[in-house]
Amino acid sequence: MFVIVISQKRPEGQLIQLAWLGLCLAILSGCATTRSSIDLPDITTWDLRQEALVELNDWEFQGRIAIKAGEEGFNGKFNWAQTGDEFYATISGPLGIGTVKIEGDGRVVFLTDKDGITTILQNPEVELYYRYGWTIPINSLRYWALGIEDPSVEAKAEVDDSGRLVSLQQNDWALKISRYRESAGQEMPRNLTASNLDTRVRMVIEKWMFYQR
Repeated sequence: MFVIVISQKRPEGQLIQLAWLGLCLAILSGCATTRSSIDLPDITTWDLRQEALVELNDWEFQGRIAIKAGEEGFNGKFNWAQTGDEFYATISGPLGIGTVKIEGDGRVVFLTDKDGITTILQNPEVELYYRYGWTIPINSLRYWALGIEDPSVEAKAEVDDSGRLVSLQQNDWALKISRYRESAGQEMPRNLTASNLDTRVRMVIEKWMFYQR
C-alpha cells in the first residue's frame, strides 16, 4: 500500500512529490493484479547463472534484515521489488526508525521516511549513512541479491563447484552468501552479508517471486 501526501510547500518540494507520485503509479500499474511466480531456467553453472539472472526484469523478494553500524544496530523486515530499472524497497525497523521506503528508476532515487517526507537522494548510499548512521548497497543490490555481479562495476568473485557465488568484492563492499535454497526450481541466495568500512548488512531472503514480463 502507498500513502501519498502532497503538501502546499516550496515549489521544488512539489516537483519532488509529483515525480515520486509518477514513479509510484508506474510501479503500481505493474502490481495491480495478482500474478503467479514462474520457474527459472537452468542456472547450474556460473556462466548460465550470470547470463540468465542479469536479464531478469520482473521479480521480488521478502525477507529480514539486520544492520549494524558501530555500536548501533537494528533488525527488521526487508522487501524489494524490481521491474526493469525500477525498484521499490521497504525497510521496517523499530519505532525510532519506522518504515523507510526507497524507490528508483535507474536515474533517480527517492527516500520516504517514517513521517512520509520524500527526498531525492543524489548519492543514495552516502546520504543514507549521513541521515541514519547506516546504509545499504542500493547501487548493486538488485544483482547481488540474485547471486551475481553488478555488470557495471569491476568485481572480484569467488564461485563454488556448483556455479554459485560465494563471495564478492565490488564498490567498496564485501559480499558473502553463506546459504542458498531452492526457489523457482533453482538454487537462489537465502543468507547474505554485505559489509563496508561503516556498516554490516545481513539479509535473510525468505521468499522469492519471479514473473513473466
